[in-house]
Order: sequence, then structure tokens, then C-alpha cells
Amino acid sequence: MGKKYFGTDGVRGLTNTFPMTAETALRLGMAAGKHFVRHSGRHSVVIGKDTRLSGYMIESALVAGFTSVGMDVFLFGPLPTPAVALMTRSLRADLGVMITASHNPYHDNGIKLFGPDGNKLDDKAELKIEKRMDGSLTDDLAKPADLGRAKRIDDAQARYIEIVKSTFPRAQRLSGLRLVLDCANGAAYKVAPDVLWELGADIIPIGVEPNGFNVNEECGSTAPARLSKEVVKYRADLGIALDGDGDRLILCDEKGRVIDGDQILGLLARHWKEQGELSQNAIVATVMSNLGLEQYLSGIGLSLERTKVGDRYVTERMKQTGINLGGEASGHIVMPDHAPTGDGLIAALQVLRVLNESKKRASELLKVFDPAPQLLENVRIKKGVAPLETEAVKKAIEAGEKRLGNDGRVLVRASGTEPVIRVMAEGDEAKIQLVVGDIRAAIEDAVS
Repeated sequence: MGKKYFGTDGVRGLTNTFPMTAETALRLGMAAGKHFVRHSGRHSVVIGKDTRLSGYMIESALVAGFTSVGMDVFLFGPLPTPAVALMTRSLRADLGVMITASHNPYHDNGIKLFGPDGNKLDDKAELKIEKRMDGSLTDDLAKPADLGRAKRIDDAQARYIEIVKSTFPRAQRLSGLRLVLDCANGAAYKVAPDVLWELGADIIPIGVEPNGFNVNEECGSTAPARLSKEVVKYRADLGIALDGDGDRLILCDEKGRVIDGDQILGLLARHWKEQGELSQNAIVATVMSNLGLEQYLSGIGLSLERTKVGDRYVTERMKQTGINLGGEASGHIVMPDHAPTGDGLIAALQVLRVLNESKKRASELLKVFDPAPQLLENVRIKKGVAPLETEAVKKAIEAGEKRLGNDGRVLVRASGTEPVIRVMAEGDEAKIQLVVGDIRAAIEDAVS
């Protein structure tokens, strides 16, 4: 059964267009609130958001929905997604909510939900909530005396800062390191500079002037060009880029070279193995991670388990297997020993720890493996169109797989966050150009 509201990572869309409307947020608050009312007494939900203008509208609608079914609401204001997950557990809330469209432009927004354990909801729970949303909610309304209350938590940022700092070795400091930090004009614009400064680093912050419209605009983990230039300009030791909600990490070494999530996973996997900190001889990544990472891990005695795209699928596999390191090439790094979901800031501290202990420059440390040539193209489609089900597209994909053989791979999938088909191929550079071009042309023909 397909989902009507939820996608790969919560509910997401263009603001004031289905499903990202105030009415949907209201019904989601009512349905999710009722779904998590499982015991007598007071119930609570925590809500954080990033810096989008539409966050005010969505927040107000959610508060109305939750309080109408008797849930107390604790409001954090701008705070990273991983902070909301951590604070859901810390405050013993029944539910956590983050209002964000992550790395998308300001005109999009979204709603991510976390259970009382701080983990993102599974498909089963999301389907149950959707069923409630589409039903009659009047029977779920609380009596006047049982309505919920709303309260702002003024020290939420300070609490999160202390939690993040506690993941860094107490005996270490960042003194002597110059860091360029790009917060994407997003949710981490206050907390991230404070964490690194309090640990002793010399900080050059960029992307820390949100105005409601500039989140992820030519900055952050999806647009690291400015970070790269600033690192070289200020002769920094490392550049750190987060995304709009602070759960992704992309780095730049001192030469301005961009380092993606696959390289970070390779670095941490090797270091944790050497330190005896890996719980299993394996890590988890998605089908989008580079073939070079898999080959590198095999060379040091580790295996790579792949999942569907989405950090929540990575997290689910890690829970099933007991693996304690996983992530995505896009920069989600999941470390359940430290946080229940991907945390860009905590991941940055883990890299800085390795940098400190190795006494090497970032350029020597961060290129862990040579990535296999990879080409990824997005083909925009209209909503409701399903070109991957056509025979022509299936044949183009099959032909591409045969062309690359055992030395490469093809991955074609529909995005869970926007109306595009992602076409990716790895292997021989000349061959992948042809393979991706043929598949793209078949999809475009099917769409037209």
C-alpha cells in the first residue's frame, strides 16, 4: 500500500500546496498525537524547526492539532533535526517533530516525526497515522478540561550544545585549529559555532544570517563552493558544511577539496576498527554510496551492507544488525552510540578527533579511497507519471547493466522528496556516459 502524505523522510512539499498546507499539518498533529497516546496521564510532544518563513505557519497548525487531542507541546524554535531526536528522549516526550525541508530551498517545507526513543517512524506507523488523518478526527478531540498546553523551552539550544560536546574526548581540545563553518543559514546557525568555539577552535562562520528565505541558498552541504573558497582564503585547517536542518555533513580539506559522506564513512570505519570501537566488522550505507567505498572496506576486512536511500532505512538496518556506523554519500552519518539519528555536528567532531590524534593535515587524512567514476543525472517528471514501469525504460536499464557488466552498476530510482527520477551509473567513465544518456533519453520519451 502506497503512502499519501509521507515520503522518504516525513511529509514534504511546496508550502501552501498539498500536502504541505496548514490544514494537513493540523490533521497530522491530531492524528499523530492520538497515535502516541498510549497511557493515562499527561502526554507531550516536542517541536523544533529550521529557519524557513513557513515554519511559523506549520508550527502553529501543529500546535493546534496536538493540543486539541490533549497533548502538551514544548517548542524549541530553531534547532537541528538531531537535537529534536535527542531532546525527545531527554524530555521523555511521547513524540518529537521537526519542521524542515532539510536541504531543499526555502519555498519547500516538511514535517519529520520521531518516536519516544528518538528514532524516525517506520512505514507501518506512518501508514497508521495516514489512516487516522483521512478519517473522522472529531471523536479524538479532548474535553475542554483536558486540552494540551504549549510552552517554549528557552534553554533547548544550551542543552543540545552540552550533549554534543560530551561526544568529544574530554582530554582533547580544538585549540590551534582554524575552521570555516557553513551553517547553510539553517537550524544550526547558533549552536554549531558555539560548540566548536567552546572546544577551543578558531571559527570563521558563514551561512549564519538566516532571513526566512536564504536557507541552503548557495551555501551549506549541497553547495560547498563558497566553503571551499573561504577555506583557501583564510588558510583554514578544515571546512565544515551542514545542511538546512543540521543532519548532514560535507567537508573541505585545507586545499579546498570537497569530501563527501562516503569518504567520511571510510575514515571513521578505519579509525574505529583500529580503536576497537566498531561493534561489527561492517558498516551500513545506501545503494547510492560509491563502489570505491565498498572495495576499500573489503580491503581492510570490513563489509558494506546497502539499504534503500534514506537515513531512516540505514538506521533500521543498523538496529537489526547491531552495526554502529552507517550513513549516506550525501553526508548523513549515523552513530547510534552518540545519537539516534544522523547528526552533522557530532560527525564533524568525530572527524576532528581523528585529525587531532593523527597529527596529519586534512588533505593527507580525508581522501581515504579513490572513488569509482560515477555519473548521476536527475530527470524531472510530473507528479503521477511512472516512466520506470514502461517497457522502453526497463529495456534501457537492462541494456545498461549488460554494458557495464561486473565492473560497474546501474541504479535508477524515483526520488522520495521531489518529482525527479535519479539515474546513476558507476564503472568505466566512457561507458557510464553512454548508459546514463540512453536511460535518460528513454525516461524523457516515456514522460513526453
